[in-house]
Amino acid sequence: MKTLMTKLSALPLSLLVAGSLTLSSAALAQDSAQSLDQLLEYVKQGKVNEARQNKEREARFLNDKNQQADLLKKAEQTRTREEARSTRLEKIFEQNKEKIIVKREALNEAKGSLNELFGHINSAAGDMRENFNTSLVSTEYPNRGEFLTDLIEKLKGDALPTIAEIERVWFELQREMIESGRIVQYNTTVATPAGDEIQADVVRVGSFNIVTTDGQYLKYSDDALSILPRQPASSFVGWAEDLANSTEGYGRFGVDPTGPTGGSLLAAFIDTPTLTERWHQGRQVGYVITAVGIIAMLIAAWRFVVLTAIGAKVNAQLKSTVANTNNPLGRVLVVADENPNMDTESLELKLNEAVLKEIPNLENSLTLIKIIAAVAPLLGLLGTVTGMIITFQAITIFGAGDPKTMASGISSALITTVLGLIVAIPTLLAHTIVSGRAKRVIHVLEEQAAGIIARNAESK
Repeated sequence: MKTLMTKLSALPLSLLVAGSLTLSSAALAQDSAQSLDQLLEYVKQGKVNEARQNKEREARFLNDKNQQADLLKKAEQTRTREEARSTRLEKIFEQNKEKIIVKREALNEAKGSLNELFGHINSAAGDMRENFNTSLVSTEYPNRGEFLTDLIEKLKGDALPTIAEIERVWFELQREMIESGRIVQYNTTVATPAGDEIQADVVRVGSFNIVTTDGQYLKYSDDALSILPRQPASSFVGWAEDLANSTEGYGRFGVDPTGPTGGSLLAAFIDTPTLTERWHQGRQVGYVITAVGIIAMLIAAWRFVVLTAIGAKVNAQLKSTVANTNNPLGRVLVVADENPNMDTESLELKLNEAVLKEIPNLENSLTLIKIIAAVAPLLGLLGTVTGMIITFQAITIFGAGDPKTMASGISSALITTVLGLIVAIPTLLAHTIVSGRAKRVIHVLEEQAAGIIARNAESK
């Protein structure tokens, strides 16, 4: 072991450095070396291989350096050529710029008064394009605005419109005027309220409205036709259907005069709530008012029938000489017949008692009808106050930027007041009618009782 260490320490320094440079080769050789001499031989071979690889690298580096010098030289030559070309093109550009100025002056001079004409054409084309975007005629003749757009872009430059293009502007203007006064039927794509697209036959009434052959009104928006989710009243739909199925003559039709500008009148007309929708706007208070009003009408109808029957029986009793207990007057007369010899004062008390017994049956439920007539407006006022509170809360949250929202809330709040008056007015009239019939019968009873007492007093 000592001898081995002595030999390793005696190795030249250059061999150790070479061994460190070829560490990977020496490590592989060490595994297969059988002695130190064999290991030394392996190290020498690695050094030789390393030197050969270094020479090969140097040769490649020199070759690359020469190639880079050639590329640099070519790049400098290219830059020189391009600089010269740029200078030449700049001169040509300046020359062409001067030529353009001269040509443009010549063009403007040649146009003369035509500039004003082209300006009018440009303005007319712009207005027509905007009208065509919302015109119902475009559903039959689509893509008319593309030609106008190309013409407007052309007029923005120095290009001149052709005679054919000018004539087409005139033709499109004339066609729009003629089609606005025609009623035509054609097939096109229509969107249903469910979102499906179908092919349907439609009838265009000028530039105002479009309806299907079964009378449904259509809306034109974003270059597409769609069936309105809510249609006008059935009468308008019927007129539209008759128009679609007719071939000649005159007929009634609900025309929206704002159709060419979006159909705002028809939209507002359709969005107007129905009576049922307005009734639902009253919410819980409105439902209570309606229920109370129905109860009052039922009671009034019942009492009207009962008092009418009683009145008929009383009238029959007035014509009869025999007292009948099936009516109030007959029962009062029975009391008089049962006490023929009673003194006047006692008979008066007996008859007054009999009349008083009949009055509650005659005035039954009349007080309830009167109370309902008085309470219904108060319930309506209650609904209005609560509705206004809700409206002001919404204004606090969302602001008052949209007057339509405020108007809608106030309208809903006032519905209960309307319902209260609708219930109170007929209920009050019904109470007056029914109460009048009851008072008429009571007046007959009191009159007949007074007559009996007078005859009894005269006989005494």
